Amino acid sequence: MRTGSYDCPDMSERAPTVYLDHAATTPMLPVAIEAITDHLGDVGNPSSLHASGRRARRVVEESRERIAQALNCRPSEIVFTSGGTESDNLALKGIFWSRRVAEPARRRILTSAVEHHGVLDPLEWLAEQQGAEVELLPVDRLGRLRVDALQAAIERDPASVALVSLMRANNEVGTIQPVEEAVALAAPHSIPVHTDAVQAVGQIPVDFAALGVDALTVTSHKVGGPFGVGALVVRRELDVTPLLHGGGQERDVRSGTLDTPAIAGFAAAVEHSVKHQSEYAARVSALRDELVRGVQGEVPDAIYNGDPVDRLPGNAHLKFPGCQGDSLLMLLDARGIECSTGSACSAGVPQPSHVLLAMGCSDEFARSSLRFSLGHSSTHDDVAALVEAIGPVVERARGAGAPRKPAEPAAARVGHSEVAG
Repeated sequence: MRTGSYDCPDMSERAPTVYLDHAATTPMLPVAIEAITDHLGDVGNPSSLHASGRRARRVVEESRERIAQALNCRPSEIVFTSGGTESDNLALKGIFWSRRVAEPARRRILTSAVEHHGVLDPLEWLAEQQGAEVELLPVDRLGRLRVDALQAAIERDPASVALVSLMRANNEVGTIQPVEEAVALAAPHSIPVHTDAVQAVGQIPVDFAALGVDALTVTSHKVGGPFGVGALVVRRELDVTPLLHGGGQERDVRSGTLDTPAIAGFAAAVEHSVKHQSEYAARVSALRDELVRGVQGEVPDAIYNGDPVDRLPGNAHLKFPGCQGDSLLMLLDARGIECSTGSACSAGVPQPSHVLLAMGCSDEFARSSLRFSLGHSSTHDDVAALVEAIGPVVERARGAGAPRKPAEPAAARVGHSEVAG
């Protein structure tokens, strides 16, 4: 159990960290570490024709086959990238450019208002620089895409839609999205569908063929693999204009020398995570439920965000009325408990979560939330440490945000909520 308060903690004397931010990145799995270290000393560019190059190529292709089997796609449909951001950019820009060249009328891109910035920011760039017409579709109060809105947007002018992009599960509140329904609406009009499945792989079943999507983003460090490697799974039949030009690697869709050790670690992590997904989900969702019950027992007015059932197993997103999420985060961090606000920051200025705002939350509520995300290394002790700390932390955060006795007439004061240290 963690006790005491650390207003100005000496980092060398801090209690062991309670890590509750697996949605940001999760610790590497032993199988991934072993796979990487097995190849760190190897020499050979996978594109070289000599024996060392062929050995490296064999590692890459065997890794490609392992990932393909885990995600139920063809090995030739896997394009290795540097991670989720590049894969999203390649899918959105590459598909849009190809579609616009083939059919200039297809300028509209349909997506949800709760996508990750890895999707929203490239779409904003396409709108500002490339003439794309981006439509952010509404979600319900649980954060799920309103399928009727997507249907109406497509049917209004299907010949003008270049693509649809809908995440498999939301990274902030954990709500699983109706990707299969989106595909059913788009397919009759030959509209390709991309899904960002970064948060989903290893958490819930992800089957590329069964989903029916045309492109799917996955990244390594969310499933227990190394940073700096990921993939875009993309149908061979779909034209994708490359972002990078060079050596013509990855079927000329993504040029660049492949990182053989990282790809080996990526494959090991995906294979392990998918193989053990069902038992992982059962264990972690039980921990999550224990966390939510414990937190709400200590803070009865804490509000559980997102779908209470149809959500990622490790996601617990909670609003704490009367608090600033950033204050809570730093107070918990001072006690050795790490989590996330899930909100974007620009130039050090905290912004309310665009996901919560899209769900209909007020600006105040959108700023008062924390995301606790569990993973393969999470334990009952982690949950107990949070439950022990959350009551005093919320009480202090609310005290810091309470109005102070004014030194001048109240009408002359400007409202301000201080961030507790």
